[in-house]
Amino acid sequence: MAVKHSSKQFIDGILSGDRTLLSRAITLVESSKQEHQDQAQEIIEACLPRSGKSVRIGVTGVPGVGKSTFIEAYGNLIIEKGHKLAVLAIDPSSSRTKGSILGDKTRMETLASDPRAYIRPSPSSGSLGGVARKTRESIILFEAAGYDYILIETVGVGQSETAVHSMVDFFLLLMLAGAGDELQGIKRGIMEMADSIIINKADGDNVKNSTRAQAEYKSALHLFPPTDSGWIPEVITASALQGDGVENAWEIIDRYVRHTTTGGYFKEKRAQQALFWLKESIEQDLTNDFYAHPEIKTLLPTLKDQILEGSLHTYSAAKELLKAYKNKG
Repeated sequence: MAVKHSSKQFIDGILSGDRTLLSRAITLVESSKQEHQDQAQEIIEACLPRSGKSVRIGVTGVPGVGKSTFIEAYGNLIIEKGHKLAVLAIDPSSSRTKGSILGDKTRMETLASDPRAYIRPSPSSGSLGGVARKTRESIILFEAAGYDYILIETVGVGQSETAVHSMVDFFLLLMLAGAGDELQGIKRGIMEMADSIIINKADGDNVKNSTRAQAEYKSALHLFPPTDSGWIPEVITASALQGDGVENAWEIIDRYVRHTTTGGYFKEKRAQQALFWLKESIEQDLTNDFYAHPEIKTLLPTLKDQILEGSLHTYSAAKELLKAYKNKG
């Protein structure tokens, strides 16, 4: 990608809400080229004072739960209430699967065609840490451009939920009913992160099952320790396809924001997240620098072979590699 605009042009364009320049700036953020990264950081630094004024919401759920349908219904409601919405995805597998949100964008026809909404697929390369970092940097640009609601969807598995949780204010878990044991397939840790659980597709013959699942999740949540914010996670049923329960989701998130803002937790959580990402950025950059070091590239294969042969302990190998890294000229 050739850089055709100065950093000032990008910054002025983003702050004035120019979607084209915003898109190109995010492409810079996602680029692995050093020159693009340098310019992206310059743009981010300039936009930082104008960021931070949105409500950041994480959305996760089991496959087939209807995330895209819910995001479109909820996104349209956000817009109807006079806000601007950005939808982002975290999907470390998107280089292989192309990411579900690419397909979702075509299904979210109403939302995708509204100028007050912006849907952005996940970066299609890199580790979870790299994708998460780029997503977090994109959030800053969206907020500077005036998007006051940010939805971050996790479409990967495993640690992607934790990554999303570390950059949002509110974490929403979508679930299905009528699939046997309602708690199967969901790790306790993911449920503990949830600020609200929504049993989606509660329509037709599934209403009774959804109500039963709602009671089961409420009981399960009572077993978890109290949250640091003092917020008690709420469980509701919804049918995003029919629009039922979407207004309830809005009210729950609104109550959460007011509750945590009043007690100071909202600001404190943002500060702790910033420090977390400072640590993550340092660790990621150090790791990249370590493995890119020429002597490490030469030494590592030999030491790996010795470890596999049983002639060298992993701790000794690590010490030798770190010594070589520290002594780099």
